[in-house]
Amino acid sequence: MSATLSASTLLAVPLAPLVGAAVAGLFGTKFGGNHIGRKVTHSLTILGVLVAFIISAMTLKSVVVDGARFNATIYEWMVVGGLKMEVGFLVDGLTAMMMCVVTFVSLMVHIYTIGYMEEDEGYNRFFAYISLFTFSMLMLVMSNNMLQLFFGWEAVGLVSYLLIGFWFNKPTAIFANMKAFLVNRVGDFGFILGIGLIAAYAGTLNYGEAFAKAGTLAGITFPGTEWMLVTVICICLFIGAMGKSAQFPLHVWLPDSMEGPTPISALIHAATMVTAGIFMVARMSPLFELSDTALSFILVIGAITALFMGFLGIIQNDIKRVVAYSTLSQLGYMTVALGASAYSVAVFHLMTHAFFKALLFLGAGSVIIGMHHNQDIRWMGGVRKYMPITWITSLLGSLALIGTPFFSGFYSKDSIIEAVHESHLWGAQFAYYAVLAGVFVTAFYSFRMYFLVFHGKERYDQNPDAHHDDHAAHGDDHGHGHHDHKPHESPMVVWLPLVLLAIPSVVIGFMTIQPMLFGEFFKDAIFVDAAKHHAMKELGEAFHGPVAMAIHGLQTAPFWLALAGVVVSYLMYMQFPAVPTAIKRAFGPVYRLLDNKYYLDWINENIIARGARALGTGLWKGGDQALIDGAVVNGSWKVVGRISGVVRWLQSGYIYHYAFAMLLGIFILMTYFVWFKR
Repeated sequence: MSATLSASTLLAVPLAPLVGAAVAGLFGTKFGGNHIGRKVTHSLTILGVLVAFIISAMTLKSVVVDGARFNATIYEWMVVGGLKMEVGFLVDGLTAMMMCVVTFVSLMVHIYTIGYMEEDEGYNRFFAYISLFTFSMLMLVMSNNMLQLFFGWEAVGLVSYLLIGFWFNKPTAIFANMKAFLVNRVGDFGFILGIGLIAAYAGTLNYGEAFAKAGTLAGITFPGTEWMLVTVICICLFIGAMGKSAQFPLHVWLPDSMEGPTPISALIHAATMVTAGIFMVARMSPLFELSDTALSFILVIGAITALFMGFLGIIQNDIKRVVAYSTLSQLGYMTVALGASAYSVAVFHLMTHAFFKALLFLGAGSVIIGMHHNQDIRWMGGVRKYMPITWITSLLGSLALIGTPFFSGFYSKDSIIEAVHESHLWGAQFAYYAVLAGVFVTAFYSFRMYFLVFHGKERYDQNPDAHHDDHAAHGDDHGHGHHDHKPHESPMVVWLPLVLLAIPSVVIGFMTIQPMLFGEFFKDAIFVDAAKHHAMKELGEAFHGPVAMAIHGLQTAPFWLALAGVVVSYLMYMQFPAVPTAIKRAFGPVYRLLDNKYYLDWINENIIARGARALGTGLWKGGDQALIDGAVVNGSWKVVGRISGVVRWLQSGYIYHYAFAMLLGIFILMTYFVWFKR
């Protein structure tokens, strides 16, 4: 590739997965007559994503090595006044990195799905959905305008709805996908308000044109208030990110979304949908830098999510839900970095997290296969000797997650902690202690799961509810020897993606921290006002290379907190298993609070939902039935009918009646003029 990127080549990146999804969906399902088989379906969709990944990798090379950039309209849809509605691509360091992450993780998930879903009757439909999801996410990250951003934003929401409820005969899956859909609508309402305000006051939906008018927007107050307009815009945009990136209190949909097949957990909750909000705020950094109020709001919300969602991970027994709450907590870390104006650090953690979290999700799925669909970690143990590849890759993913020096998660996670420590915004001190405490919590629940699954006494033969997982409801045994009750390693098509994901989980942070955080990788993609927000400047002055950073990390509080979390989990679950039970009994109210997820689901269902239902009923009966139907519609025809009834008596059709009325009128007029006008 030359330094000038080709529009047609870039267009192939999202279109290749779209073509695969279209062919699989139209010709590989009942809808299209099942004209192609499973092998053709997965081959076409994998080929589409592979093409997208190869072109993305070539694009990244051109961006990094040759300094190539692209920002142009591909298709102009319509012009309304001075407002252009268009499809366009913006390719810089941020976009190229996201393209590679999305396509690589998606490629691993596609390959993994061949083994994981091999006996599922919706095999072809699933491949169509995940390819369509990849297309939607690529359109989102490659956009150069807010209309296309919103299209991709809503498209990933729609496909996630289809994927979470993939097993549509399962009531819990239907409840989960509806919950995800409704919660995201709340966030999306704020998101579209933010876009609407930009369109109204900047007169454009194009990123570059809107950012060029950022200074003008900063000088405007929101009508009727003393708030800065840019603050309102940024908070509205971030509310959208709260829904999509599952930030408190709009996080409640993500744990329930584990009802979908495991491959989509890796795709949606590691590298794509949940990171869309983080990407969007980083892309909008020229606006967010103008409002310290919005940044403080982001800091506090991220800190609450990072710490308090981590607490919930401690008590989970479903292997996928432990990883899901880990995702919530790590998204909180990214959000904290955004609030500290360390946008590049947030995106850096987004990248490293994508690899090791996809690895952990797919590793959990491999364990589920090997354990004959058992997902309860209390009935596992000793799996290490039966599933050596899944064990070692899951260990590497866990070490990256807790921020072990030299692993990828260390470089991004420690950078977040240091960045928030250097921030002087309101809420930064609370955020710093929250993310610091979160290090211990993350290490504790991560290795609680690791030890209970892979070490200790074998408990799989004691499980009283052997087939309670997400496949049993479908009579799906994946063809993995269901009658042999001993655990077994997954087939190569399942463990190969684990190995390929484990490699970047270990080395990608070491390799990329210099250019991404302290080089010019994001130089024209992310804007930071260094005079006001100097966290990145302080980080740069303290950075002396990845090796020195890792060695220094061995002496810092985060490392010792992580080590303490691992040691405590080992002692409690391997050496003294009676201790957790005693703690649960001693702190019953705290456990119930965590077990009920801070009662947020109860509040949503019994207060907010019922309140909304009561309001809707009141508006329906009082507004629609009584006012509109009763007074306006029915009332108007009744009034007309009564007037018509009176007028009807005056319109008899007899001439002498009309002559009498005329004479009576003349008499009244003459009387009036004689008596009152003389």
